[in-house]
Amino acid sequence: MKFDFTSVMNRCGMDAVAVDNLGLGGAPGKPGEGFDAIPMWVADMNFPTVPTVQETIIARTKEPHFGYFSPREEYFDAIIQWQEKRNGVTGLTRECIGYENGVLGGVISALNVFCSRGDNVLLHSPTYIGFTGCLGNNGYHIVHSPLVLDENGIYRMDFADMEQKITENKIHAAVFCSPHNPCGRVWEEWEVAQFMELCRKHDVMVVSDEIWSDIILSGHTHIPTQSVSEDARSRTVALYAPSKTFNLAGLTGSYHIIYDKTLRDRVGRESSLSHYNSMNLLSMYALIGAYQPDGYQWVDELRQVITGNVHFACDYIAEHFQGVRVSRPQGTYMLFLDCTEWCGAHGRTIDELEHAGWDVGVAWQDGRMFHGPCHIRMNLALPLSRVQEAFSRLDKYVFNA
Repeated sequence: MKFDFTSVMNRCGMDAVAVDNLGLGGAPGKPGEGFDAIPMWVADMNFPTVPTVQETIIARTKEPHFGYFSPREEYFDAIIQWQEKRNGVTGLTRECIGYENGVLGGVISALNVFCSRGDNVLLHSPTYIGFTGCLGNNGYHIVHSPLVLDENGIYRMDFADMEQKITENKIHAAVFCSPHNPCGRVWEEWEVAQFMELCRKHDVMVVSDEIWSDIILSGHTHIPTQSVSEDARSRTVALYAPSKTFNLAGLTGSYHIIYDKTLRDRVGRESSLSHYNSMNLLSMYALIGAYQPDGYQWVDELRQVITGNVHFACDYIAEHFQGVRVSRPQGTYMLFLDCTEWCGAHGRTIDELEHAGWDVGVAWQDGRMFHGPCHIRMNLALPLSRVQEAFSRLDKYVFNA
């Protein structure tokens, strides 16, 4: 490989929540004596980003002025080319692209256009904790439609349940997570099309969070929600960002794609009301640096590495952790472990299981906040050596102690 996905970065003392916040409220506990921390909770990566990001930012910082600015044409061109080459999107123009400080802010701006506060909004469960927080904090009521595991252990949408929830709760807006966090599903084209046809039938507007769309495991393909029909194209606000792909969350910055002009104008107006949704200069250069030819190759190599990590982890669980169930992810770098059978067989609570992992330095995450009643979410975006070490500790000290 051209890029480094094997070196272990020391992120301690360098502002990384994943390692510096251990032991603080809402974070995993610090490891016990004799164990170092293996960060497997916050959804960022323990890989150095593609060097062109740093190079582009550093080149700009040599210019000693950082005043008000307008986005460069290169910014929009980079997004258009990225979407075409990575997702097969054609016909995308600059006018359809709008800046958002973050995907969750974009979700709320779109919902504020689609809905009134107090309205019901459809989401699938398990559910990303960010959706739970931002929708609840802004006065929306979440109606969950549970994903179901099929005979092959693959999470599927329950279309009958969704239709019932939509009609009974008078729902006219849905938040769609594609690929899905935390379950790792990469929806097939027929699934996206059937979901969007259901939304057309009942006049449900859609906010499609596609921040994970670049991190697709081998053998799978991301289908942009807006691509499945003309109606889907016009009723969907799609949200993207380089932050998840290139580990740039600390720089802040995402973008929406909206094809319908009236909807685009209204969402743009809503986003502007705080007078805070303005692009950061260095965030713009980070995206330009990421969406370079080296960035394309870096992501291809990242996908190979994550695919290998996922296969190792899922195979290890199946062989060594009796009573732990996991649906093999097709995208993202997260695992969602169902520990119901293991906890029942061993007379342990999910709290006790989580703390046992934390004690030996495996900083995994409580899955209950994602609506997994006896679940743990686990980040695999680390060098394989660290993933192997984490599973060795879990084997020796936790699941088979």
